[in-house]
Amino acid sequence: MGPETLIRGARVVDGTGAPWFRADLRISSDGRIAAIGPALSAHADETVIDAAEAYLAPGFIDAHCHDDLIGLREPTRPEKLAQGVTTVVVGNCSFSLYPAVPTSREALRAHFSSLLGDTRPEEVFDDLAAYRAALHAGGIAPNLVSLVGHAALRLAIVGQEARPAREAEIASMQALLARQLTQGAAGLSLGLVYPPSAYADRAELLALAETVQAHGRLLTAHVRSYEAGLLTSIAEFLDLLRASGAAGLLSHLQAAGRPNWGSIPAALQMLEAARAEGIDVSFDMYPYPAGSSYMLQLLPPAAQSGGMVALRARLRDPEQRAGLKRWVEEGGADPHQQSKVSLIGWGNVRLSAIGDATLKPLEGLSMTDAAARVAMTPFDLMTALIEADDGQTGIVLFQLDESDLRAACTHCLHMFGSDGLPRPGTKPHPRGFGAFPRAIRRLACEEGWFSLEDAVRRMTSMVAQRFGLGDRGVLRPGMVADLVLFEATIADQATFDEPTRLAAGVRQVWVAGETVFAEGQPTGRLPGRLI
Repeated sequence: MGPETLIRGARVVDGTGAPWFRADLRISSDGRIAAIGPALSAHADETVIDAAEAYLAPGFIDAHCHDDLIGLREPTRPEKLAQGVTTVVVGNCSFSLYPAVPTSREALRAHFSSLLGDTRPEEVFDDLAAYRAALHAGGIAPNLVSLVGHAALRLAIVGQEARPAREAEIASMQALLARQLTQGAAGLSLGLVYPPSAYADRAELLALAETVQAHGRLLTAHVRSYEAGLLTSIAEFLDLLRASGAAGLLSHLQAAGRPNWGSIPAALQMLEAARAEGIDVSFDMYPYPAGSSYMLQLLPPAAQSGGMVALRARLRDPEQRAGLKRWVEEGGADPHQQSKVSLIGWGNVRLSAIGDATLKPLEGLSMTDAAARVAMTPFDLMTALIEADDGQTGIVLFQLDESDLRAACTHCLHMFGSDGLPRPGTKPHPRGFGAFPRAIRRLACEEGWFSLEDAVRRMTSMVAQRFGLGDRGVLRPGMVADLVLFEATIADQATFDEPTRLAAGVRQVWVAGETVFAEGQPTGRLPGRLI
């Protein structure tokens, strides 16, 4: 219990999308909103803050990110607080740090490491309860909402084999999933381009979707293709939602590669038709025309069957290596599994995170420039990085069209997520440091994609509703006081060349009524919880 706080004369953006209004807001001693209104009387001993023309909004909710690991390591999270983010949704795209069984712990650790760098054995957990306990023991400034990663279920029960799960294995995955949902997980995330999630068939996915629906939770999906197979992949996801009755969130809707640009309007029509049919589906997307992933995504999923040991053997075999080179640089016969390099070229693949010390100076360069620097072909550099980095090299992919991005981000079913891949000491995609101020400053205020109030709605109440956060996302008496006070000058400062610059314009951030960010830096308070 802390002292009451009165925020005086703010431009209140309440999270509903309604126009801002001038009002005072009182935070109660128990960390909730006590009152909102004009000229509230000050109480004795309470802290009074003059908003001085700044905007006051619900704390922003990052609908899609990969902060699972950094939440354990860097609890103050300055790059998120500087954007006004008070809650992050983790466990996306099939990547979560739990659940693990004794036989899958090492495989899960390696799987997560491929996306976010070396993950220690003690950072993989038996279940959500153990992950929550570790977060709370160390403390954390923002709140977390956690999805169960499909890959963790499959590694625990099936392993790394590229095959359909058997009936008994599906039942075991359902039971393991149900345990996590009972412990408070928000739902299940699929990553259908990432092995081993990519190896699942309809029977497995539908059974798991039915378990999600039975617990009243959410099914999210990185679908099988964002390239030529985008519409077919969306149809697969909608089929799972239709057949199971589960609510769904399609992850980072986009059309990747110039030959596929212009596909977003048709994708949006599919989602609209599904909603008209009664399917509860929406989607998230980040406000940038470039994506980010890890080096192994440049290979076909089948090449990764059996894990890194098997992949290394394939790359060392001259015949298989030649076949993979052809697929990477020219593409294959299956239009639903297009090669990213064949679509966008090596020059549009930028190295963002390298663990190997001898190759780390190549961070920030395109694969074309990096290969020239070390006198190798881009394919040979890719395989050298996979070998030296154990598959953990991060990449940025310049692959999206601005018109498609605008069509997605202005649609009524869209909400904002950063899709940030935090790896300290690297040159990551700037979205992890600037997505939310960028949406307000550039997309709303400068380019007029939507109003400031609608931008805030897409990162507050809409996300809270989708994830069942009934006491967050709007400014109302009785709601948890997760708040952000920001200036009209709010702006992202991170660029692709300087991707870790903190955002500007956020004056103060509260989580459960406690000030976690003020005067340009975290306060050190850690009131966040896994909710």
